[in-house]
Amino acid sequence: MTDQIHVWSDYVCPFCLIADEVIERAIADRPDVEVVHHAHELRPHPTPTLRPEDSYLPDIWRRAVYPMARRHQVSVRLPTISPQPCTELAFRGAQYASEQNRADVYHRRVMTAFFREGLDIDDPVVLARVAEEAGLDPAAYAAALDDQEYAERHRKALALSARMGITVVPTILVGARRVEGIATEGVIRRALREASAA
Repeated sequence: MTDQIHVWSDYVCPFCLIADEVIERAIADRPDVEVVHHAHELRPHPTPTLRPEDSYLPDIWRRAVYPMARRHQVSVRLPTISPQPCTELAFRGAQYASEQNRADVYHRRVMTAFFREGLDIDDPVVLARVAEEAGLDPAAYAAALDDQEYAERHRKALALSARMGITVVPTILVGARRVEGIATEGVIRRALREASAA
């Protein structure tokens, strides 16, 4: 039986990338564990997204993001794209990636495209290239971005997030254990043991 870790995240949340890498380390010797990614848009359209030239982002990165990334040995940098991208389009693409059994690699590739390469993950051309690098057919992926079926699937994913009361990303669910924020490797492993024993 496969154990599952459910993670709610947004592609513009640096703490989500850090959490992803911590989870990967925690389950490196557990091929029986599946990580299931769920969408949660922090600033859905038409809510304005953040601007790196304003004081908030540089300050929160200096005080919280960079120290947390160093603590967990994760490479990340503040993207200079202004304003920051909306993530609805990338999440629509995630629905297609899931259908093609490439959800995990797509999720990670979108995250690293933004936080390590500073790419605009709201640009369909950029997303198609990122999707191809994640092993997806770029033409079929581009068509999926305009397909209302995937838009509807994304709306349903956001509805699930609302029903689950997700207000913080990352939110990690392992069995009955729910962690809001970054969980340590030890917490993840312990939660998996508890879930298996339940």
